This record gives sequence, C-alpha cells and structure tokens, in this order.
Amino acid sequence: MLATLLTASSAQALDKGAPAPQFDLPGLDGAVKLAKLQGKVVYVDFWASWCGPCRQSFPWMNEMQAKYGGKGLQIVGVNVDAKSDDARQFLTATPARFAIAFDPQGATPRSYGIKGMPSSVLIGPDGKVLLEHSGFREADRAELENKIQSALGGGK
Repeated sequence: MLATLLTASSAQALDKGAPAPQFDLPGLDGAVKLAKLQGKVVYVDFWASWCGPCRQSFPWMNEMQAKYGGKGLQIVGVNVDAKSDDARQFLTATPARFAIAFDPQGATPRSYGIKGMPSSVLIGPDGKVLLEHSGFREADRAELENKIQSALGGGK
C-alpha cells in the first residue's frame, strides 16, 4: 500500500541545494529531529522491512557511521512500515548502528519526493540537499562514500 502511495504521490524530488524538509519522528532511542542535527552531514535513508536492497544497505550504513561518525556524519534510517513490529523484526535480523526513526504514515518520504525503497538523501551541515539517490547496489558503495567524504570536507 505504501509503495503505491509513494509511486502515486505527486511530490517532486528535491533539488540539489534546496533546504531539506524538517522532520521530528519517534525513534528507537527517542525522538529523531533533523533540526538537532544542524551542523552535521546527515545521510537520511528511507527503508522498509519488505525491501530486499535495504537489507544490503544496512551493513554499509553501519560501516559508514562507524568510520565517519566521529567526523560529523549522522545516518538516520527512516522506516515507513505501517506496523512498527515489522520494522523491529527486520532490525533484529539486520541490526542498525545508527539512528532509526519511524514514519508509518509516510509523510517524510512524501515531503522528500521519495518514489521507492530504498532511497537516500545526503544533507550538508547547512541543512541543504547535496544528493538524492534511489536504490542500493554493491556498485553504489564507493560513489556514495566519496559523496559523504566530500560533504565532510575530505572529499575526492
């Protein structure tokens, strides 16, 4: 149902340089607020329990958070499952070592113009969109890491 909702949405993808839409969502460890992350590079990943490529992206995101968290990166996984139990089962099998937020109504992905899972948005320390990326393949890893490095000021 959410996939249909996202696909049918008339929301437009965000333009590079546009201010990232704010969100304040319940999370595994309390509220997750984009405004509180101002000054950090934020990688927002939209995911769902039924998404195969999402399972592949989590180990990579864990690695990126461990590698760059001390340099100013914060990864936020925004789950869009209608039932939080589905997300929790996913997280038991595929642990996250980064912030997890829940948006069962799908308002946040709509505000970001997300059309499918997984999709990610890289936000600079100034709160502006640097990159929007759809899907996740092994071949994406190096390019996405380079974008993160660049956003942190040590890019290639």
